[in-house]
Amino acid sequence: MKAYLALIKIDLKLALRNRSALFFNLMFPLIFFFIFAQAFHAEQSGVINLVVAQVATIGVIGNGLFGAGMRAVQEREANILRRYKVTPITPVPLLVASIITGLVIYLPYIALMLFLANRIYHMPVPEHLGSMFLFIALGVSAFRGIGLIVASVVNSMQESAILVQLLYFIMLFLSGASFPVEMFPSWLQNVTQFVPATYLVQGLQGILFRRESLLRNGASVAALAVTMMVSTFVAAKLFRWEKGEKIRSSAKLWVLAVLLPFMILGGFQAYSKENVEKAKIDTRILRRSQSRLIRNARIFVGDGSVLESGSVLIREGRIAQVYDGPGPDPKSLNADPIEAAGKTILPGLTDMHVHLVAPGGIPDDKYMPTAKVFERALAAYLYSGITAVKSAGDPLDIALAARAAVNTGHRLGAEFFTVGPLFTAEGGHGTEYFERVPKAVRAAAMAAFVRTPKTPAEANEQVDALKKAGVDGIKAVLESGTDKHTFNRLDVNLLRAIVDEAHAAGLPVTTHTGESRDFTDALNAGTNGIEHGSMRDRIPPEEFARMAKSGVFYDPTLSIIEGFQQMSQGNKDLLNRSLVEQVGPKNLLASTRKAMATKSQFDNPLSMDDAKANLLAAWKSGVMLVTGTDAGNPLVVHGPTVQRELELWVEAGIPPSVALKAATGNAAKALCAEKRFGNVRKGLEANLLVVDGNPLQDIHAVSSISFVIFKGERVDRSSLFDQE
Repeated sequence: MKAYLALIKIDLKLALRNRSALFFNLMFPLIFFFIFAQAFHAEQSGVINLVVAQVATIGVIGNGLFGAGMRAVQEREANILRRYKVTPITPVPLLVASIITGLVIYLPYIALMLFLANRIYHMPVPEHLGSMFLFIALGVSAFRGIGLIVASVVNSMQESAILVQLLYFIMLFLSGASFPVEMFPSWLQNVTQFVPATYLVQGLQGILFRRESLLRNGASVAALAVTMMVSTFVAAKLFRWEKGEKIRSSAKLWVLAVLLPFMILGGFQAYSKENVEKAKIDTRILRRSQSRLIRNARIFVGDGSVLESGSVLIREGRIAQVYDGPGPDPKSLNADPIEAAGKTILPGLTDMHVHLVAPGGIPDDKYMPTAKVFERALAAYLYSGITAVKSAGDPLDIALAARAAVNTGHRLGAEFFTVGPLFTAEGGHGTEYFERVPKAVRAAAMAAFVRTPKTPAEANEQVDALKKAGVDGIKAVLESGTDKHTFNRLDVNLLRAIVDEAHAAGLPVTTHTGESRDFTDALNAGTNGIEHGSMRDRIPPEEFARMAKSGVFYDPTLSIIEGFQQMSQGNKDLLNRSLVEQVGPKNLLASTRKAMATKSQFDNPLSMDDAKANLLAAWKSGVMLVTGTDAGNPLVVHGPTVQRELELWVEAGIPPSVALKAATGNAAKALCAEKRFGNVRKGLEANLLVVDGNPLQDIHAVSSISFVIFKGERVDRSSLFDQE
């Protein structure tokens, strides 16, 4: 132990005399720190985390390649190592001393950088500070080992300079330390997975961006730990005391042992894309953390109140403050100003009733519902300012996969809530629409309605299974009727069992009804929400009064009635709406227009007059209204669905402010998410739709989208459909 301590002491003295090593260990990263901080506007929330991760990585690479590798060659060339040759020590203590020296020199710099980041750029103390220091220490040890191997295989300072700089710049530019990996083409992103420094970047970003502990970064930790051990062993095997010693060419094959962990991990990552996806998420987190001040706009809060001229400050993906008037100078807030005079800020809209498995038109024979199709539909909703949607019945596995993709940030799309399959009686759905689509689509659509319990006990088991799968709620179908457009009616006793079990599991229940008697039975069963109500007859006012008293929400879905009406008439107006043409898949729009022109039209069993009368009666009775469209059904194409639903409500006599509240604050409450979004209020997620004009005077203004903010990120709407 005395030998180790003595060598560490000597090595530290030598290192502190080496100006080039000190420059690349301390001054060089510090220069990068201020350059990156200025270039990336680190004064804005969250950006400083990226700067710290990048600069720490640059420093670790320099510490290893210049501080250990090049310095070891210099000492060998200067015959310093030769003096140790006559002492009774092995190369191992010297190598360990070099690694310890690197840690002693570099870790104080990390503390200094964090101090500067906190004082100058207001970076909070990392949640897992201990994990960060341990991970950096592991990185320093691993890269010092790599540097010592470089020193072992080169024969001169000239060779050392060439090899060290080559490795340095490869790692600097391909690891994500200088340029985000996400900006590279796909093939180059795969190449980066074989670069050792990539795992250093990924681990640091995981700790700083995703607030992960050391244990959550197992792959990076394992790669660096193995590298540290193997590189120290190989460096000892190849160690040379003086410059005259020659190394056998075959001995250089030991270097492959150090690269082996990265070859294995790189191959796995190139296949799984796990790190590439993490890099995308980190970039998304960065975009969402930026500070913005939207100024001088009309603000519809979401609870029905309006601020005629106000400003909204966004930080770290949330609404940090709402100001009356223009607010403070954006420079004083370190926020990007967005002038919005003449515009209206709304909470992001919500569609409470969609079926992603159905496309909203007549698809061609190549159409097949998959998670990718679902993800594209969710992107279309976000493009249209609809920041949350609820599936009212979709195949469970596809719905859960799509939800995971968008809700974790892997793909950019509206936040997705799902109930999975519906609870219905045997026989399923007989809608004529599904008889007009390809068999594969029809089969997938029918798979959404697979829960057909025969007893209350079986119903309970099925609810429990959905709860364990992770659904956000339960939906049951209670519809009267015997024609080809209806479901078979679920037994009322089964509905009660489903509602009771769902409530015991903490899941809200919505019930699809078709006529007034279904409506009454659903209320009696204790449902949390009713979809459609009745589109065939009038619901008695006393039932709406009971609904209001019970706090049950009402989703009238007028859009599906209009869709059936226009299908029955061969009217293509809904397909010709500007936003629909922007987001609707081109082949779907073309095949639907073709089918409407060449095939017999649909029957229309639904009454818009009854549905509008029921909506008005519900509003006058004080029922909590929410907006849903039954998107996926005829001519209700995924995307700008709520906009048309709101227009239909206003045509029915609902005031615009009431309709907008239903699409924002009320919808969030029905999703049990009102503590996260649905209002323009301090502390909530910054999910905002900014439109030109005043939708409180002209509801059509909700289609005049200026821009969309989602979880603090200003959405690049033009690139939403280009996501890989």
